[in-house]
Formats: sequence, C-alpha cells, structure tokens
Amino acid sequence: MDDLPDAAHAPITTPPRRDPGSTAPCEPPARDGGAVSAPGATLPRQSAPAGSGLWSQLLLALVCGGYATGAALGWGSPELARVMGDFGLSGAAVLAAISCSWYSRTRNTRFRPAWLLFAASSAMAGFGNAVWGWYEVILRQQVPTPSPADFCFLLFAPPAIIGLLVLARRPVTRAGWVCLALDAWLIGGSLLTLSWSLALAHTAHFEGETVAHAALSLAYPLLDIVLVSMVLALHFRRSSANRSAINTAIAALALTVLCDALFTSPLLKANYRSGQILDAGWFAGYMLMAYAPWVAREKGDDTASRPVQAGQAGKTAQHPSRPIAGSLAALTPYLAAAVCTLGILYNVLDGHQVDRVVLFTGCTVVLALVVRQGIMLLDNISLTQELAQKENHFRSLVQGSSDVIMIAAPTGILRYVSPAAAGVYGRDAEELVGSELASLIHPEDLGRVVHEVRRFLAAPPAEEPTTRIECRFRSGSGDWLNVESTVNRHHGGLIFNSRDVTERVRLQAQLQHTAEHDPLTDLPNRALFTRRVQQALAGRRATDAGTAVLFIDLDGFKAVNDTVGHQAGDELLVQAARRLQESVRAGDSTARFGGDEFAALIIGDGTRDPAAREYRIHEIADRLRLTLSQPYKVEGGQEVRVAASIGVAFAEPGITPGGLMRNADLAMYRAKQAGKGRVELYAPQMQADVVRRAELATRLRTALHDGEFALLHQPVVELSSGRITAVAAQPRWRSTQGILFTPAEFLRVAEMERADESARTAELGRWTLEKALEHAAQRRLAGYGVPVYVRLSGARLLDKSQPPKNLEALLIRHALPTGALTLELSGSDPRIPLDELERRLVALRRFGVRIALDGFGSGYAAISALRRLPIDVLKIDRGLVEGVIESPRLHKITAGLLKIAADLGMQSVAEGVDVPEQAHALRTMGCTHGLGAAFTGPVDEHRLRHALDRGAYAVPAAESVPVDDAEQVLVGGSLPVRSGAAGGAGSLAHAPLRSNNETPVPPT
Repeated sequence: MDDLPDAAHAPITTPPRRDPGSTAPCEPPARDGGAVSAPGATLPRQSAPAGSGLWSQLLLALVCGGYATGAALGWGSPELARVMGDFGLSGAAVLAAISCSWYSRTRNTRFRPAWLLFAASSAMAGFGNAVWGWYEVILRQQVPTPSPADFCFLLFAPPAIIGLLVLARRPVTRAGWVCLALDAWLIGGSLLTLSWSLALAHTAHFEGETVAHAALSLAYPLLDIVLVSMVLALHFRRSSANRSAINTAIAALALTVLCDALFTSPLLKANYRSGQILDAGWFAGYMLMAYAPWVAREKGDDTASRPVQAGQAGKTAQHPSRPIAGSLAALTPYLAAAVCTLGILYNVLDGHQVDRVVLFTGCTVVLALVVRQGIMLLDNISLTQELAQKENHFRSLVQGSSDVIMIAAPTGILRYVSPAAAGVYGRDAEELVGSELASLIHPEDLGRVVHEVRRFLAAPPAEEPTTRIECRFRSGSGDWLNVESTVNRHHGGLIFNSRDVTERVRLQAQLQHTAEHDPLTDLPNRALFTRRVQQALAGRRATDAGTAVLFIDLDGFKAVNDTVGHQAGDELLVQAARRLQESVRAGDSTARFGGDEFAALIIGDGTRDPAAREYRIHEIADRLRLTLSQPYKVEGGQEVRVAASIGVAFAEPGITPGGLMRNADLAMYRAKQAGKGRVELYAPQMQADVVRRAELATRLRTALHDGEFALLHQPVVELSSGRITAVAAQPRWRSTQGILFTPAEFLRVAEMERADESARTAELGRWTLEKALEHAAQRRLAGYGVPVYVRLSGARLLDKSQPPKNLEALLIRHALPTGALTLELSGSDPRIPLDELERRLVALRRFGVRIALDGFGSGYAAISALRRLPIDVLKIDRGLVEGVIESPRLHKITAGLLKIAADLGMQSVAEGVDVPEQAHALRTMGCTHGLGAAFTGPVDEHRLRHALDRGAYAVPAAESVPVDDAEQVLVGGSLPVRSGAAGGAGSLAHAPLRSNNETPVPPT
C-alpha cells in the first residue's frame, strides 16, 4: 500500500450549531496539488521565515482564547452574549469562506476546486448563523422550525462531501470503486445502526410533529453519518499533498463535530443559550478553518503553489511506510461490522425489540462485508498469479542475463550469484556463494571500493538510489578482470549488477596512448609533454631547482626528404627519437612535436648555483646535439647526416608551462639564426626582440597604404673616372614615429612573417618597380638619362599571380628606351627552376632590359646562375668588399671573381664601397663600378639631380695611394664639373648588349 500521510483523513461531519445533527463540514485544506516532475521529486522552494508561522499561531490562540474568556464570563450582558454567540460565529464562518476562496483564486493548484467547495460550505454555515442571529438579536423572537437557517445548514454538507472526493486518491479500477462504495456503506450502515438504536428511533416516531420538522430532525444526523462515512472511507485514500493544511482542517472539523455532539445531547440542549462556552468551540473551529489553507505556506511545504519548471524539480524525502496506518485501513470494514453488531446487541440487551431499520441495515452491512471479502479474495488471487508471473519473469531475466547479479549481506558475504558468473568470471556461482567479496577484489582497488560503498550507504536513498563502482575482479584462471558494477541497496545489504569491461578498458588505454603519443616515433606528443611540464612545475620541490626544457630542431632534414625520400626521412626520425630517449635520464621526458621538432624535459638535481646549473644543462644539450648529429643509416644502407639546433630555457619561479616552452622555442630559433648546429640558452632579450619585430610587422602591414614609404636612389660610380653612370633604387620606410628603416630591416621582418607577409613583400616589390620607372621617366624628360637599377627576386619575376608581361607594359607606359632598366636578380633559392627563369630573362633582354646578378660570391647557386642565365652585370657582395683590404684571402677571392667577370665580358659593380681605400683596391683588381658611402649614400630626388648636375665624384689617384700590405688610400683631386648628361660612351648604361650565347665562357 502506498505511504499515505495522516492529513488526508478529512472527517467532515460538523453541523454548524444548535439543531440536532446539524452538519458543519470541517474544511479539509486541500493540499495544493503536488506538481511533481519525477516520482518522489518536487520543486525545491524557498521556505517562509520560521518566525512567521509562530506569530500566526500565537495570534490565532489569542483570538480564540479571548472569545472563550468572554463566553466563560457571559460577555458582561445577555444582549452582548447573543450578539457574539450569533453574529460572532457568523463572522468567523464567513472569514473561513473568504480565506478558502482567496487561497483558491491566488494559488494555481490541482486542489483548487476542493478549496472552492469548502469556501461554499463555510459560507452556508455563516449565512445560517446570520439568519439565526436575525431572529434572536434583531427580531428578538424564537427561531422557527423550519427556518431559512435550516436550509443553509443543510446546504453545508453536500459541498463538503464533494470536496472530500476531490482530495481523495481515486481508484484506478472498477473493483476499486466498488470496494470504495462498499467501505462507505459499511461505515455508514454501522453508524446508522448505532445511531438508530441510541437516538434516531425515538426521533423517527414524530409524536405529532410536522413532517417538515421530522424530516429536518432526521436529515441532520443522516448527513452527519454520510460525512463521517466518507471521511473514514477516504481516510486511507487521501492525497499526500499539503499535510499540515489538512491536519489543521481535521482539527477544526473535530472541534466543530464535538461541539455539535454536545449541543445535541438532551442535557445541554435544554439549557443552551447563545454566547455560552459551547460557542467558543464552534468559533475556534471556524477560525482554524480560516487559518488552514495558509499553514502550508508558513511551514514551507506548499510544494505545488508554484508551477514546476522542467529540470528544476528536486527530490524530497519520502515518508516511511507506517504499518499502523496500513493495519487500520485493512481493519476498517471489520470495525464497521463490529459497530453494527454493537448496535444490534444494544437493542437485544436493553430488552427492546429489534427495529426493522436496524435489522435491515445490519443485514445489508453483513452482505456488503461478504461481497467485499469476495472481491478482495478474487483480487488477492489475481495479485498472487501476477506476482508469480513476475517472479518467473524476473527469475528468467536474472538467470538469462549476461551480467552477473550478486547479493551481498551486510557482512560482505555473497548470498546469491547468478549463473552468468561461469561465463564472465570463469567460476561457478555455487563456488562464489559464501565467499567474502573483499577476497575477490584487487588489493589496490579494495580501499577505494570500501570507501565508495560506505559513502553510498551513508547517503539518503532518495537522493542516491544507486552508485557505480569499477574495480579489478579475480577470475577463475587467476587473472584480473576489469569489472563495472551498478550497486543498489537490498535489506541492509547490497545488490551488484556486474559486467566484464576488460576489453573496453584496454581499448580506452590504447586510445589514450594514441591520443598522447606520436604515431611514428611513439614519443609523447605536445599535449602530453605540456602536461608533464605542468606537473613538474606544480610539484617542484626545493631539490628540483634547475628544471629545464630543451627544444630541438634537426637542421637539413628537409634536404634528406627531398634527396633520399620520405621513407628514409621517417627512418631518420625514428632513430633520432631512439637516440634522444637513450640520452636522457629515466626521470626526464622526451617528445616529438611534429616534423623534425623534438623536446626534452630535464628535471633539476637541486643545484643552487646558477652557473653550475647552466653548465650542467648546457653539457647535456651539447651531448644531445653531438648524438643527434652522428650519421644515420637509412633505407638501402645509405648514410645521411643532419645537425641539431637546441634551445634551452630554465624554469624560473612563477613561470607557466606555456611560457617555459615558448622561451625554449625562442632560444631554438635563435640557435638556427646564429648558424644552426648549436645550443642557445634563453635570454629575456629574445622575447623583447620578438615583441619588437611583431610591432614592426604590424606597422608594416599598413605602411604602404598610409604612404609611409619613400624611394631613394644611390648613384653607381665608375671607379676609373668617378662619373655617375646609373642609380640604384632603394625603398625606405619612414614610420609615423619618425624612424627611417632600411630594406635590410623591414624586409627581414616581412620574411619572418611568412605566409601573410609574403604578399606584403610582393606588394612592396611592385611598388618599388613602378616608382623607380616613374622617376626614371621624369628624369629622362628633365635631361637626365641615367638608367635605374631595381632589385627583384627570381621568385617574384616568375610569380604566376602577376599579369603576363607586366614589366614590359610598365616600360611601354613610361616610354623608356632600351637599357633604361637594369634588373638586379636577387636570391639564390635552389627551388626556382632555372630553365623557366632563363626563358623569362631572355625575353626581357630582348625587350631592352639588362640583367645584373646581385650578391655574387655569397650564394652557392651563383655559379649555376652565371653559367645558365643571360647576365650582363655582376654585383660583388658587400661581405667581400668589407674585408678586401684587411684580409689577403678575401683580396684574392675578390680578385678571382672580378677576373671571371672580365673574362666573360661582363661589367662589375662592387656594393658597399664605404671608404676610399676600398675603391682604390677594387679599381686595381679590375672592378669597373661601385656604390657606397665612399661617394654618397641613398639620396632623395632633389639631391640626386644636384649630384647629376655635378657629374662625377672624386676618386683616389693611383700615384697618390701607396700600395703596401696596409693598402692605405688617400682621396685627392677635386670634383670635376659635368659637361654633359651622364651616360656617355663609357658609361655603364650604354655598355653593349650581349646575349648569353655571345658571352665567352671559359672551358670547364
């Protein structure tokens, strides 16, 4: 039987007052419908303050106590007593009606109709008392019988009865409704038998009374009996909502019924006057009825006063079953039959003849009891069969389930094990029964399992009905299986529903390993390495000082992939990973981040001296570098070599894992920039350089659009005469901060930004070419016909994104003659196809464009370009020019390169001629032209034209410069004045055009 709260008993049988059997229903404060989102789960709500209910109860007690005191003292006068006895009770009943009505209108509950019915019932009681007072107080006469008050009192009972039906839990089957009707008749018939035997038989003789008076005399007690019957029949079928409100209403009803019973007794009825102490009981009953609907709100259990929102329902503790209440519910029909028997025995023992009404009623009660017992017997047979079917069903489920079901006693002894244990654990169920569960669990998991079981048993069952435990379980072969169990409570013990999840655990471990390790080398990947760095930093003790992270990059690995193949590259990476693992200690960690990038975490040994710490880590890093730089034997027995650039960063106090790895990364890139194959320790200046380059790159993105670039020109001077034979276009970036950046600065920043800035570099190259040709056309119109040098890389020259013949279109647009443009071919990227570049340069030469090979002597591809490409001018690299005086070795190398240019019939231009001694030395070695600070730096258009007007620069005379090992050269002579436009017969601009086929190439 469902657990039912006491508050659902609403025995509403209260005649309002005075007349025998007048029925005054105590309003069962229908508990506001418990809006429930799940079984046993209701909305958590905010309770009213604890003090508010106490103050309300104190106020109610004071009002009722004051009324009782006044009634006990007679109110001071008979007139006031009649007023308080009539209109006071009427006001209390009307107040109860208003309270119930207001509550039902302001609270959206499923019991709203019950409260409205109780309000109507109380209103009838109030009107009846008001009519009674009209006769006694206003008209000062005896109340007639029957009177309008009687009709009000009679109309009090039906709404109360219907309200009780609304509060009750309705039967769900036809047999349930029949049993409910039989129970009601058993109770009602028993009460009728007893009441008829005691009093009603005398009332029914009429003794000369009118029919109306006799009918009223019987109507009141009969309605009382109906109400009491319904209350008792529905007592154990009440709703479980609003327990406190229903209990208060029951108390009000009980008090009113008690007063009615006292009023109908002959002793009190003959001497009763309005305003006496008996009215205090009715008054208290009405006041309790007025207070009843609001008890739930004050006590905080009005669970249905607000609508339930999805997902917000909270579980409430379920009331424990009460055996006493269930026993009373089962004994109710038999108690009713006993009452009926007592009524008959009373007549027999008193010597009276058994009344026909009593006999008929008793027979019908017995018949109803027999019918009810028959229905219950059939119901029990049906339930027994259903229970047997369910038992067989569940037994089949348990025995046929692939999961193992075990029942453990509170002591941990297994009392039942399903047959599935043989297939899952490899052990018979009979073998496991009687053994201790703790002996079957892995010792490492036992403590965790015991802790979880204790926590589960201590938790409220309503909040946590089940729990889940995963542990290792001993199988029949002695192996340990991973078992997942769902645990439920069972009579103080536990039920385990277990399944073998060993394969799932293995798969999870494999997936976890795959997610955290590199598939090629099986080293930890970046995610796992980062977590280990975080653990090392978080758990670093005083003895862990000196923890460092090493970032390692294999130099030349791409060349291995390109030349030997990717399979050989993968073998090299596997061997490098093995060497890296073997070179660190057991407590250290290694990782591969992807490509040819590796990392190592070196745990400190407690060294406090920073110098000793750096020396130790540097020694480890250098040993790793040497180990990784040893030759590798790859596919086919071929031997390949790579170098290793290593960056080291130490774990300083307060540093984060991301910051430590970033510092190591910066140090590694510094090692690559410094020449590769070396170890670099992180310094704070590296981060400052990165920030500065990032800021510079950000400003560079908008510099072109904001007009911050300017084009300067540096004169190219003939070393023999000092004449200006050409100008080299050089862009400069004048930032908004007023800083003038050279191409060596901002182009290096652009190249470091890779993909995004490659477009910026291309855009800058296009802008330089267009501006240089535009200025050249303007100078030509002004009478300065010097050609212009524009630097352009081979990759930009072959850029497919540019319109075809874009350079030719620019020359035509500005109407520049043949030889007006010399392209300085920069860069020595071996990936550029020389065949395609050669075809493009040949087409440009036919269009009158001269080709200069920039940076000759610095790139390994220069000789190939010189052999394959149609070159007219060789530009000697600045690095050779700088040491041509101090280094005899560079002197000989430069002289050899200049001799190659002379033998091939090419003109030579030395870049970076900054002192006169360099100009003299280069001229004596056969260099024809030069540019640099020895003559002038890059100048704007105004200064350039002024220099062109002057015509030439002073060069040191051969006889004035002593030639010795020191090669000290002094500048002499004056600057000659230009007699005509630059670019005469001996100028570089008008050197004869020569095709690649005409170039005399010495035999190789």
